[in-house]
Amino acid sequence: MTITQSSIQLHDMRFYAYHGVLEQERRVGGEYLVSLSVDADLSTAVVSDSVEDTVNYAALYEVVAHEMAQPSKLLEHVAGRIGSRVLEAFPLVDGLRISITKCNPPMGADSSGASVTLNIER
Repeated sequence: MTITQSSIQLHDMRFYAYHGVLEQERRVGGEYLVSLSVDADLSTAVVSDSVEDTVNYAALYEVVAHEMAQPSKLLEHVAGRIGSRVLEAFPLVDGLRISITKCNPPMGADSSGASVTLNIER
């Protein structure tokens, strides 16, 4: 068997956080969804069945949760911090895609959210 590509995804992690350009957004907070996909060679873990040979998704979640708890004006800034921390903490990760959605953005539109997505390579 040959594995040509492998990744781990965390879908729609829910957070209440304090991000936004407006002072009120940073004071009262709002709901956010974060999805993360990390590219890594998982072929060793396929054979070993050992968590040491993969990217632990619980540890990935902790990185995301820590950065979501730090208020920022821009979702771009939050996504960039998460990307940097993931690459720093997980040497097996070659690249990642992160999407952060503000569920109720203050833009006067009937919308289910506004998102920022970054594709990051090591």
